[in-house]
Amino acid sequence: MSGSSLDGLDIALVRFQEQDDKYHFQILQAETLPYPEHWTEQLSEAFHKQPEDLVQLDKDYGKYLGEQVLAFAKKHNVNPDFVASHGHTIFHRPEEHYTLQIGDGQELAKACGFTVINDFRSEDVSKGGQGAPLVPIGDKLLFGDYAICLNIGGIANLSYDEDGKRIAYDLCIANQALNYLANMNGFDYDRDGELARSGKVDITLLKQLNKHPFYGQLPPKSLGREFFETYQKELLKDLPVPDMLATFVEHIALQIALPISFLPKGKLLCTGGGARNKFLIERLQARTKHEVVMPEKQIIDYKEALVFAFLGLLRLEGKTNVLASVTGAESDSSSGRIWKNN
Repeated sequence: MSGSSLDGLDIALVRFQEQDDKYHFQILQAETLPYPEHWTEQLSEAFHKQPEDLVQLDKDYGKYLGEQVLAFAKKHNVNPDFVASHGHTIFHRPEEHYTLQIGDGQELAKACGFTVINDFRSEDVSKGGQGAPLVPIGDKLLFGDYAICLNIGGIANLSYDEDGKRIAYDLCIANQALNYLANMNGFDYDRDGELARSGKVDITLLKQLNKHPFYGQLPPKSLGREFFETYQKELLKDLPVPDMLATFVEHIALQIALPISFLPKGKLLCTGGGARNKFLIERLQARTKHEVVMPEKQIIDYKEALVFAFLGLLRLEGKTNVLASVTGAESDSSSGRIWKNN
């Protein structure tokens, strides 16, 4: 799993068992590999590359992913049944009927030597769906004991059951912005939200952030990096970095708290890198009636990698892994391209 916040490559080795019509999982090994400077630059700039350069980057990145998977497998002396890869999102424009996650599946399979499943979004987009979010099938089948599942990654999203259907959608930009601002002060990220805690909320900026039309749209809806690149980044200027961070933290807490305020009170499972931002979680808990539950660190950090492994398993079993109730597509899908090492 590679998230839009570019904090690195998450690799998880997972064992699944199906028992009594329920799936059970165990994360056996997991680690995050920070991107070398070369790959941080390449992935950051990919949004602006020419088509022929992007095609080459797709292949190169697929090979890189395969090499990291193989090194991980050798390190832990395992021979996995398959590899499920989300890839790295460059474009996500479902309203224009396309989405692009690079990391060529054939190159990945050749480099690691294992069966690979990737490209989980395209089929849903071709059916008129958003192609996102994809994690809700895992929320439903692996974390069904929680009323709401919230992930705070580069983009924050949530999922919950309503009238027997899974509902899920993207809420707002999260760590993409927080990491961008922390970088302006020379840090990779704002540890525990301490920089934000030291700042003051700028009401004018907060109102500007909150007034974007996206927040008034009804789901299904999803966000890509374009949202931050073309709108919100333009607003983040002419203020001390701690004040911008404090304001954006408040913006994220508001955009999470508002939609769940209409849902029955219950436990809210919080995962993703943003779950480790203590100041953000404090602001969220202050704004919601729901009990914010922090799971064990391994689930916080690797839930998305875990769920993409699960999506791969469902694909190989020919079962639904993308829900039309979430994406707005004309039908559910068993989505993902399968690549053999040949």
